[in-house]
Amino acid sequence: MKFNLSTYIISFLLFGLFVAPNVMAQEINLRDYRIRFRFKTIKQPDQSRMLEASFIAANKKDRKDRLPVYGAEISFFNVSEEEKVALGTAKTSKEGIAHIILPKDQSYLTDKEGKFTLRAVFAGTDEMKRQEREISTKDVQLSVELAEKDSVQTVQVNAHILDSLGVAIPLEEADVIVSVQGMLSRMVMDEGTIEDGTYEFKMPADLPGDVDGNMTVFAIIEDHDDYGDVVQKKTVEWKVPNSSNQEDENSLWSEVAPIWMYVVLTILLVGIWGNFAYTITNLFKIKKEGQKLKTEPMK
Repeated sequence: MKFNLSTYIISFLLFGLFVAPNVMAQEINLRDYRIRFRFKTIKQPDQSRMLEASFIAANKKDRKDRLPVYGAEISFFNVSEEEKVALGTAKTSKEGIAHIILPKDQSYLTDKEGKFTLRAVFAGTDEMKRQEREISTKDVQLSVELAEKDSVQTVQVNAHILDSLGVAIPLEEADVIVSVQGMLSRMVMDEGTIEDGTYEFKMPADLPGDVDGNMTVFAIIEDHDDYGDVVQKKTVEWKVPNSSNQEDENSLWSEVAPIWMYVVLTILLVGIWGNFAYTITNLFKIKKEGQKLKTEPMK
């Protein structure tokens, strides 16, 4: 595969013009950088699976100096001891990330334990070495149940895996993060451990939802050695009384303003209109005096 390293360096410099101006002030020497090629899998709420590879050049001395490798072609495979199935290819973005999404009905080559092995490969060039990473994972079925138990809003996370015969086996142990969707990002509510396939968490009673009273709750297994990343979510209508709807006397946001505001506003309006009336009256007087002076004979 044809690959010109100078293209990457130019991309680094152009990218640095916007996000890292200090890059322009120094000469880039590849010997000062270590290539970091990382690979992970994320099972998404719709049961599809994302394969994501990151390709970053990190300075050996300055950890803050990180340059994304842009435009590198990454190939993804599902492999076993005897076979290799191509899943797709993607080029790295300006952030150095390449990803593909596999549908929920994607079939995989698995071993006796039900694990399947995924591989991300950069073929390499004359200037850059071949990069390759593998991960072996099991398919986890994650679900979120939202209910009120004894007037308490409760989140229950259920997780299981399927054996070679398709029998559901409760997940023995895995850390899980429970978060809710905010306006700009997710807010972590709790971090716990799934044991025997279940984890339960009681939500705060005063946590408001969106403008319609809906709340989206996420359950996330993150960077697990056997399962990778697994994300599941569910939306429920948990309306919480909004204190701003309660009528407060003598407040700026109440439906009826305090009396002093009416008095001040009335005085201001009367003063303004009185000034207009006074000015117009004087204009008529000036005009009348002017006409009178014109009709009087000059002595």
